[in-house]
Amino acid sequence: MFLPRKVLEGKLRNMLTEDIGQGDITTALVIPADSTAEAEVITKESGVIAGMEEAKILLEDLGLKVENLVSDGEKVKAKNILMKISGNTRTILTGERTLLNIVSRMSGIATTTRKMVEKIRKERLRTKVASTRKVAPGLLYFDKKAILIGGGDTHRLHLDDMILIKDNHIAVVGSVEKAVKTVRRNASFSKKIEVEVTKVKDVLTAAKAGADIIMLDNFSTKQIEKAVKLLRKEHLYREVLLEASGGITVENILAHASTGVDIVSLGEITDSAKALDISLEITRTHQDMKSKPVL
Repeated sequence: MFLPRKVLEGKLRNMLTEDIGQGDITTALVIPADSTAEAEVITKESGVIAGMEEAKILLEDLGLKVENLVSDGEKVKAKNILMKISGNTRTILTGERTLLNIVSRMSGIATTTRKMVEKIRKERLRTKVASTRKVAPGLLYFDKKAILIGGGDTHRLHLDDMILIKDNHIAVVGSVEKAVKTVRRNASFSKKIEVEVTKVKDVLTAAKAGADIIMLDNFSTKQIEKAVKLLRKEHLYREVLLEASGGITVENILAHASTGVDIVSLGEITDSAKALDISLEITRTHQDMKSKPVL
């Protein structure tokens, strides 16, 4: 994923502005205005790192000097130094929490995603691990990028990415067949059509009506296997993509991925993301830096 630097700076500034409020009163009262320091960002547990690009841009935008020691996507162990920072002490401390929030959350999402992807690859399955739109407001870009870094698929980023006919659309229109055919008749050729079904019998209906992707919503593994068998019988199995979604967790993802679906999607990666434990430590201050310049 790519955003022009100025656009990304804007997103990061908004995060920092929200945290600062009218000013970091603690730092202003404790730290002299002309104080300079060096700091390190350190992992306290192992995981997959994400958010290093964003962290560097945030700090450089604040006038600090930054050296990234690892890249996004790298696996690290506890006590790994991710980044070295130098510059005005007040600025380092004021930006600390925003910096850590970004890297910790993104790394946590990337770590969870990588575990799932590796679990599936170990069994030599080609099933993709995808996220959902269950992300915290304002964090969509960061959460989705972390999914990519972890080896997963972003699924839809926005409502205009593709057509996804859900249960409420069908409830209004009246049937899966009518919904899919209406969309197929009126949609741009450039948009894929996915339809969410809740019953095995509707899988065949959706495929025959012209869906490109069928989401098997809250299907048990046995129901998914029945759906696959039904499509095979009608020679439609490889004519559509099958996505299993709903109730999928780290614990049962392999069981779902083994049923013959192409994609497993789950909101747990982002809506229940466990942040990676990362800290920032001041390593030197201007008093003991007189004989050696900052980075």
